[in-house]
Amino acid sequence: MQKLHCNFFFLACFVFSATLAHSWSQNREFNQAKNYEGSSDLVDLQYHMGPVLTSPINLYIIWYGKWNPAHQSTIRDFIYSLSSPAPYPSVADWWSTVRLYTDQTGSNITRSIALSGEFYDSAYSHGNYLSRLSMQSIIKYAVTSPYPRALPLNPHNGLYLVMSSPDVRVQDFCRAVCGFHYFTFPTIVGVTVPYAWVGNSGTQCPGVCAYPFAWPKYSGKPPPSTNGGNNIMRAPNGDAGADGMISVLAHELAEVSSNPLVNAWYAGDDPTAPTEIADLCMGVYGSGGGGGYVGVVSKDKWGNGFNVNGVKGRKFLVQWVWSPVKRRCFGPNAMD
Repeated sequence: MQKLHCNFFFLACFVFSATLAHSWSQNREFNQAKNYEGSSDLVDLQYHMGPVLTSPINLYIIWYGKWNPAHQSTIRDFIYSLSSPAPYPSVADWWSTVRLYTDQTGSNITRSIALSGEFYDSAYSHGNYLSRLSMQSIIKYAVTSPYPRALPLNPHNGLYLVMSSPDVRVQDFCRAVCGFHYFTFPTIVGVTVPYAWVGNSGTQCPGVCAYPFAWPKYSGKPPPSTNGGNNIMRAPNGDAGADGMISVLAHELAEVSSNPLVNAWYAGDDPTAPTEIADLCMGVYGSGGGGGYVGVVSKDKWGNGFNVNGVKGRKFLVQWVWSPVKRRCFGPNAMD
């Protein structure tokens, strides 16, 4: 991870590799699951004594730009699903792997994530091109706007999420990042709080940041589907940009919770470029995943791909994360 989380550079590499990969059968992929889901011999994930998010999380969303209300509802329902029961395998079951990570007192990451406030920055307060650092200024704007619009500034258990609309361009978006997490500087926001940004790639680079719901532009063919073929996978909530954001959001929530100050759980010797618990499982959504194949996932009655269930009958496709117990990538839809 760079100073601001940008390991999604490897997603572009991953998608490119997908275009070169052979179309293997599902059985062949599944039989090689242990090879593609990560090897404990190659991963040196370590705890560096920093905090993890053990207290119940109050999540505050900043909707930057002009948003489709239906897409906002999809994202809200995913957040609600993190702490709510749903049929197995559920989003909450997926989060249970993230919860296995502890701090130096042995306390686990919290199971409670509550959507505690929303701010609508539909006037593009900082323009329609954003630098990475400007995310902190957007948070500052959201917590200092006139009441009752302002979000609370919560340095105790607040987590701030900037979600940018499809027309907003962000530094390195689509080229090196699909999302990142970091923490605010007191000189900008007034306190240190963890935050994350995720962009909607629907009109800019869905083949990179909404994979596997869109073709990489340079591939000449769609990415692998649930059966290992080359048919494009349909988004479970009907929009590649919004459904792609869900998996990136899941990725960032897992990492900001396990490494909020960039001094807790990560692999590698360089704390300015750590490999975190979701980076280790990039592109893996089911058993046998890897090498350009998403893995064994389910289809709903309309043929849309998903691997976890959420509230209100929602279905989502989220990437797996590294399990410190199994010492491999894992999700609740695993077949072994």
